Amino acid sequence: MKRILRNSFAILSIGLTVVLLLAMIPQDQKAGAAWVVPAKYKAMKNTQKADPAALSTGKMLYMKHCKSCHGGAGLGDGPKANSMKTKVNSFKESKFQGQTDGEIYFESFVGRDEMPNFEKKIADDEERWAIVSFIRTLK
Repeated sequence: MKRILRNSFAILSIGLTVVLLLAMIPQDQKAGAAWVVPAKYKAMKNTQKADPAALSTGKMLYMKHCKSCHGGAGLGDGPKANSMKTKVNSFKESKFQGQTDGEIYFESFVGRDEMPNFEKKIADDEERWAIVSFIRTLK
């Protein structure tokens, strides 16, 4: 009997811990909520703006890493988009284009939820900025 009570208490404790940890996740970082971009990223400056070579590199990397979800024209209609739990937004939306390059950088490479972290996959900072520059052309 003591063993059953001990096991029940352990299960209850674990469940309560999980609920409390989930409650600690900021509302604005949960799926579907607006992104909260740290000030450090908002202030970042793009080192690859409008350079034709950078745009070419950015396009090549976008097609390799981003197109499957975001689509070739950035409409959020890539082949994987329909299988996502959250909507893949269009890069053409004024709300998206109104962000700073640093905000786009953070969202694109740090990620959250279904948007994966690409910091290891695309480790070169110039390549990351080249992708941001290319995304800007998808207005």
